[in-house]
Formats: sequence, C-alpha cells, structure tokens
Amino acid sequence: MRYMVIGSNGQLGGDIVQVLKDSFPQHTAIPLTHKDIEVADEQSVRAALEAHHPEVVIDTAAYHKVDEVETNPEKAFAVNAIAPLTLAKLCKEMDIILVFLSTDYVFGKDASRTKPYTEHDAPGPLNVYGASKVAGEYLVQTHWEKHFIVRTSGLYGLRGASGKGGNFIELMLRLAREGKDIKVVNDQRLTPTYTIDLATALINLVETGRFGLYHITSEDDCTWYEFAGKIFELSQLNPSFAPTTSSEFKTTVVRPGYSVLAKDGIYSAGLPAMRPWQEALAAYLSARIAK
Repeated sequence: MRYMVIGSNGQLGGDIVQVLKDSFPQHTAIPLTHKDIEVADEQSVRAALEAHHPEVVIDTAAYHKVDEVETNPEKAFAVNAIAPLTLAKLCKEMDIILVFLSTDYVFGKDASRTKPYTEHDAPGPLNVYGASKVAGEYLVQTHWEKHFIVRTSGLYGLRGASGKGGNFIELMLRLAREGKDIKVVNDQRLTPTYTIDLATALINLVETGRFGLYHITSEDDCTWYEFAGKIFELSQLNPSFAPTTSSEFKTTVVRPGYSVLAKDGIYSAGLPAMRPWQEALAAYLSARIAK
C-alpha cells in the first residue's frame, strides 16, 4: 500500500516513514512536510492527493504548542479540526483510508478520575488544544467511515518535536547537565510514549482494516516527576530535583491531572500491548547515544 505521511519531519511522522521503510518493505512511504502540503488549504491537499495517489493518509500535522494554542483558537481549529475535515472529505471522494492522530488532552474535566479512559468515555477537554482535537475527531467520524482515529499521550522521539525545540527527555537532560535546579509537576498522570513504538503499532492497526477510534500508548503510567526521575536514573545523573504542583508551576493553560488511556480497542483488534514506558525510555536513551 502507498502511505502518505503528512508531517514527516516531526518526531512521529519521521518515525512512521522510518518504520515503513525498515519493517514494512511491502508498503511505500510518501513523506510530506509543510513545504509539500498546506493542510489548511483544500487546493494544496487535493493537489498532493492527486499527485501521489496514496491508499492511506496518516495526518500527524497539528498545532500542538499547548500554551500558545490557548491564545490562538482560530489557528488551532483551522489546523486541528477544519484541516482533518478537508482531508476526510477528499479521502472519501478518492476512497483513501485516513488516519488522524489525536491526544489524551481530549480528557481532563473529571478531576476525580483515577481509572484509565476508554474509547467509549465522553471527552471533556480542559483547554483549546484538547477542544480542537475533539472537534477534529468528530468531523472525521461524521464525514468518512474509512478512518482510524488514534489518541496517544506524552510523545517523545529521536527527531524531537518539530517547532518545540526537542522533547521532555532532552529538556531534562540539558537542565541536569547545566546544573540547574529542576522542578517537575507531580500531579499530572499520563503514559509517556516512544514514537518508534507508536509508529509500528499504527501500521499494524491499519493492516487490520478495523476502522474506528483507538487509544495507543506504552504500558503503565506515571507523573511527569516520576518520568523525569527515571530519565535521571537511567542516565546516571543526580541533579537538584524536586516535585512541584500544577498550581505552583504557572502556565497559561490548564492540563489534565489524569489522562491515562485504556487500550481495549487495540486488544480487541488482536494487536499486542506495547512495551512498558520504562523499557521504551531505556531504548530511547540507548538509541540517542548510538545515533
């Protein structure tokens, strides 16, 4: 199959292209960056689809600078909701499978939550980013049945997040090596997910042909503080490091206190669980040294 990967210079998009080349040689990867396609422009999207004739489109493009998004809702909805709608309409017209990447930030309203969210739980976002992604999900669902909507969480990959200056792991390592005092929130629980693992799971999911909404993350969960602690432990670093709370760590946007995702969908589809986040983190740290 011919896979068009929109956002191929991002940490997830780049790994999808790499995984297709390395592990799924029967498929063809068509990598597109922002220079190749403007997802908010219908003519640009149509031209790309007609030029490359993909059988599957994976849309990893997103406006995901969460703090910045909060004060730019128009841009957020244009990229995270209207652009996926355009893709859904054109994919329907050309009979192309659409994969739309969403986020654990579609949840968070339930402040007392301690049980992982299933695919059947109603969304309740706390911020503009989450709201724009929920809108994108609904628009894709209502316009084209041949879709995979995949919610994931806490992404990190070797390419770093495009436009974000790296990822959480790289930030922690840099602060530790600079001898900075480090405080990390200990009241936001999620599942950090290695993009190379997610990329493999995505291709396996598409191959099932079982369209719908899925949660895909690494196994287990942690707070950002616990994640940072494991980063330092595996890297044999001992920085000045302390927990803090979301209320003390002032930002312009409210983030979910609990956004762990249950993965009933992929298990029902016969796909294996991904490795625990601790193992994935160790693999990432080894890979970045070997890079």
